[in-house]
Amino acid sequence: MRRQLIATPLSWPLASPFRISRGVKTSADVVHVELSQGDVVGRGEAVPYGRYNETQSLVLEQIRAVQDRIEAGLTRTALLEALPPGAARNAVDAALWDLESRLCGQPVWARIGEASPPPALACALTISLDTPQVMGEAAAKIADAALIKIKVDASDPEAQIAAVRAAAPRARLIVDPNEGWSFDMLRRLQPALVAARVDLVEQPLPADEDAVLEGFSPLVPLCADESCHTAKDLPTLRGRYQVVNIKLDKSGGLTAALTLLDAAREAGFGIMAGCMVCGSLGIAPAFHIGRHAAFVDLDGPLWLRDDAPGGVAVADGRLRPPAPGFWGDGAETTV
Repeated sequence: MRRQLIATPLSWPLASPFRISRGVKTSADVVHVELSQGDVVGRGEAVPYGRYNETQSLVLEQIRAVQDRIEAGLTRTALLEALPPGAARNAVDAALWDLESRLCGQPVWARIGEASPPPALACALTISLDTPQVMGEAAAKIADAALIKIKVDASDPEAQIAAVRAAAPRARLIVDPNEGWSFDMLRRLQPALVAARVDLVEQPLPADEDAVLEGFSPLVPLCADESCHTAKDLPTLRGRYQVVNIKLDKSGGLTAALTLLDAAREAGFGIMAGCMVCGSLGIAPAFHIGRHAAFVDLDGPLWLRDDAPGGVAVADGRLRPPAPGFWGDGAETTV
């Protein structure tokens, strides 16, 4: 039976601005895909990211360019060749996983060989970039969090980090400059990072400048984010990073992300599961990466003013998967 694909641009307003070193977001602009076969519908959602020259219009064009093939029965394996890594492939891949799960009545976790559904995860809560005082005040509100991620820039990162640490003395910390530091700044900040008990520094340098990290022995582990998209990137990252951040919008979906996960673990990298600022439909597949990650950063939906009904929720400091029937659990959803 032939499938039907509908791809739609959506915008989720944020509850408050989300600032990083590259700019500020006030909404999560996504592409939503519905893929139906008969009366059964699979869904997926992805975030076009300007850092990778993606827009909603471009992602929709990419999907529509292969729409006939998808509707004719293109498999997830064939999709890896039909579309490049990125948001377009992620949205379609997620819809395919969900549709397949509903058609066969088997949850995604069982189809990929897991013994149980994904658990609730200890997830980072993010402090948006601002003045040290404002960042400290924001950290005080979540001081009981097990893991906090700090967005910093090059203006005064030591003060930004110190303000958060003072307000949240017990939390594990991830520091994320979003490619905003120089190598000299990274070296200079090593003692301060140790003093603040930072657990991880995420993508400190621009991705096209990280060759300088070859042979550098950081006092705090470094995580590749913008430098790591798919398993093909791993050989270059050896000797530069100790951890890789797996995001479905970079890898181009859960199918490719699982390959990256296996290859990264085999190569000895630590794992971080990350996301863009997005809705719960974009996060649901990432739980299958997050359950294997030492660092989980899947709080994108928590920034939204309103999320999709049945989405993720935080309880007792842990991020719970969406409600039954939301995505990928084998429950049949019909049009």
